[in-house]
Amino acid sequence: MKAYLRTVRLELAEPLRISRSTMAARDAVWLGVEHDGVTGYGEAVSSVYYGLDADTLVRLISAVGLERFADPESALRALQDGELASAATVPPAVTAAVESALLDLVGKRAGAPVHRLLGASVPPVAATARTIGITSLAHAAAEARRLAASGFEVVKVKVGAPDSEEDIERVRVIRDAAPQARLLLDPNGAWSVAQATALLPRFADLGVEAVEQPLAPGDPDALGALAEKSPLPVIADEDAVSPADARRLAGRVHGVNVKLAKCGGVHAALRIAESIEGSGTELMLGCLTASTLGLAPAVHLADRARWTDLDGHLLLAHDPWGGIGGTDGFVRASSRPGLGVEEVAAYEDVA
Repeated sequence: MKAYLRTVRLELAEPLRISRSTMAARDAVWLGVEHDGVTGYGEAVSSVYYGLDADTLVRLISAVGLERFADPESALRALQDGELASAATVPPAVTAAVESALLDLVGKRAGAPVHRLLGASVPPVAATARTIGITSLAHAAAEARRLAASGFEVVKVKVGAPDSEEDIERVRVIRDAAPQARLLLDPNGAWSVAQATALLPRFADLGVEAVEQPLAPGDPDALGALAEKSPLPVIADEDAVSPADARRLAGRVHGVNVKLAKCGGVHAALRIAESIEGSGTELMLGCLTASTLGLAPAVHLADRARWTDLDGHLLLAHDPWGGIGGTDGFVRASSRPGLGVEEVAAYEDVA
């Protein structure tokens, strides 16, 4: 097998402000794995939060050494057996990108879409949340009206502004602008226990459906205690990184947000889903801001989740890949072999 890498810059349509930062662009590293004239693709994106820049991603993906495997099937088996994830130097984002490229390639060689490789016969379709960042009230209301008119049924609102009353008013105007929408809340760990205890009943009164990671990560016991008393379902995100994290939180929170880039890919996500089954904790599928290529593996799992938040590609000014939809509020796995995506726009490499 042969592997090659490209680094590109993904610009957002507008800066996205959350409680801890504002992002206008991020770098993406595309991995192509070729065998017998067929190529599979995967994507890893840079992340300040996880300490991964593009150069580090390129170095770590290259170090995996896919060329040592005779074919993609044997490489995928090795990955599933933990050969890559067992190395402390291989972060989950790298494992996820490598697995994506191998699944895409194996699916193409078998003439089967990825969801069929994972045991599903029908291409998954799911209503995805669409994120509105910390922004002005007027802009938030206009975005909510636009999204509702486009068919979005779920809106995720970023909160955690220095003034909590501003957050309350932003959710209020979004609710007024999109009265039928299901609202999710995401403070990205910005609140103390006292703040969360005071604010969650007020957001519940505004019809919010659930809240992600209201407390700073690092104290899952506090998150579980808050969830026990919360008037809203509490979904762990930054506190639920690995399958071991999910097992510790199972039955203590109402949901765990599984992002392939933080847990290590599709098969790690499936292990998390299995570990929480029957516990009362349900699955949310989330994402980082990325292209369709980066989102596609998770879309092939979308039928397994109660909440789907796979809108990272919709936040881009220009998505260089196509194949999962989303502009009408629904992401759809393709029935084409592999991931079912294709490059639709030329992108210059990052210098």
